[in-house]
Amino acid sequence: MTKKIYGVDPTKDITAVQARDAIIRCFVSAHCENLENIKEYGDEISKEHFEKLKKINVESLIKKYFKEIEGNYKNPSKEDLIKICDKLAEFASNFREQKIIKKHYQEIMQLINKL
Repeated sequence: MTKKIYGVDPTKDITAVQARDAIIRCFVSAHCENLENIKEYGDEISKEHFEKLKKINVESLIKKYFKEIEGNYKNPSKEDLIKICDKLAEFASNFREQKIIKKHYQEIMQLINKL
């Protein structure tokens, strides 16, 4: 059985949107701890609602980066996705070890290289 990369089977044909969504899932997963720190400011939020907020937070950041690179969030190109990964790696370097960033980057690049 093939190991999925953030919900995407790397042995099958994939779309740029699937790769973009894998980037979102990766970033939510990788930065879950940092996002958990904001929960202390809203204990009354349900776990389900908080999970949605974390995803919205990451999607907002990624959409901002798409604007900065003049890319297309809804229909990204391979080049857009590479630029987004570069920006996210730079962002993550503020609070993650380079080794971890490189691991996640390489996993996502397996998907992007299939495009």
